[in-house]
Amino acid sequence: MLRKQKVAFGTKANKNKHGYFVFLPAYIIFAGIYGKCMNKRRQKVHYILTDYMTASVTWLLFNMLRYNEIAQYDFHSLDSFLLYPQVLKGQVLIPLFWLILYFFSGYYNKPFGKSRIGEFFSTFITVAIGAVVIFFTVLLNELPSSFYIYYKLFFSLSLIQFVLTYTGRAFITNYSLRKLWKGEWREHAIIIGTGENARKMREDLYESGYSVVGFVKINKDVATPAVDTDEILGTTEELMEILEKHKADGLVVAIDDENKSNAIQLLYSLYHYKKPIKIMADKNNMFLNIKVKTIHDIPLIDVTENNFSEFEKNIKWLMDKVVSFCVLVILSPLYAYLSIRVKIDSKGPVFFSQERIGYRGKPFTIYKFRTMYANAAHQGPLLTAREDKRITPFGRFLRKYRLDEIPQFWNVLKGDMSLVGPRPEQRYFIDRIVQKAPYYYLLHNVRPGITSWGMVKYGYAETVDKMIERLNYDILYYENMSLVLDIAILTYTIKIVFTGKGV
Repeated sequence: MLRKQKVAFGTKANKNKHGYFVFLPAYIIFAGIYGKCMNKRRQKVHYILTDYMTASVTWLLFNMLRYNEIAQYDFHSLDSFLLYPQVLKGQVLIPLFWLILYFFSGYYNKPFGKSRIGEFFSTFITVAIGAVVIFFTVLLNELPSSFYIYYKLFFSLSLIQFVLTYTGRAFITNYSLRKLWKGEWREHAIIIGTGENARKMREDLYESGYSVVGFVKINKDVATPAVDTDEILGTTEELMEILEKHKADGLVVAIDDENKSNAIQLLYSLYHYKKPIKIMADKNNMFLNIKVKTIHDIPLIDVTENNFSEFEKNIKWLMDKVVSFCVLVILSPLYAYLSIRVKIDSKGPVFFSQERIGYRGKPFTIYKFRTMYANAAHQGPLLTAREDKRITPFGRFLRKYRLDEIPQFWNVLKGDMSLVGPRPEQRYFIDRIVQKAPYYYLLHNVRPGITSWGMVKYGYAETVDKMIERLNYDILYYENMSLVLDIAILTYTIKIVFTGKGV
């Protein structure tokens, strides 16, 4: 028989016959709001509110089932059970648990462009995982009269949660798809280019549900355009003003053969506008190593995307924040000790800071323990050689065990870097690398890391040519990104730290 103290989220409170309908007004209000006009900014909020409400209804219905199967032996009425303070607490916390789980599943990352089949399986898998967690953390504490009741409760919870969640999501997704099919909602794109390829791209995009805002010239000296001059919004030099004036969800690059030699530099210059950048899949372009995704039946390459799934992106983000915070707190005595040793070893500041180029080409300041004499920085951008005389005695020890890099956990916590990712470089060296390996710019689709596959397998590079050799490892990482590979790289890095093979 169930004991009151064993009821998860359930103890006695004042009666209120209609207490368990407290959430009904919220559903009615939401339904009224949703029936009005919808826009893309609200789409994610609609999914979140719907998921929270369906999870609340699910837990309410499930508690009614629990009462009939277990709690009726200790509570004289359904109202007295549902209005227990712990039950009401669960009515708030359990839906929040589902929202957190849905967030880490990556469901909210891209509120538009969802596949109904993909949505079905995504919801099914997430609900199955969540139901198992709730079963072992909440339901297993209860003492039913028969073990069979455990099965009934588990599968009932799973079924109700899935049906209500998927129904709510399908309603929003189908509503969005109908708007797209009717042409009431369209992706607004600006095409970079004014030649024949741009004209053809405009036709393809329009037939596939896009709305083309206009065209942008590659430069002022472009040849006679193949599009109407009144559709040309300006040049790439004026793109910032164009984006501020015109609504655009993304940029589509469609350049002719005469401009393809400068395609990589052009694409890179578009990163800082923080818009998705797509380019036509072409056997002659530099992005054959990126997965081609058919977007509304058009084979486009999104050069601002990487191969991480939405789930992996969120888990990687969480790992970065948690691990970096723990390291900064736990290793604070080590930070203090190393700071003192650096100060004693030679004159100058404890930390060395330098501008590096990070995610989407954004500059940021990287931090290290200083390993060189204070005047070394005045000699300009130089790579470190194995027997570099600029390195201090203690600095050589720090580099050997990679301890000079540990201040970068602060960069990770700030969001400038990740635990694992291609090492960030100075603009000076990037400009020289891309002259021989323009595909280097692909690495800016990933946050730079404290450690990388290139650093693990190759180590420090003393020349630009060696940096390009190391680049091959980082491109290999880019093509095969996964959480498993990140963990493997971290494992190798820990081995390097403890064996002193950092130099």
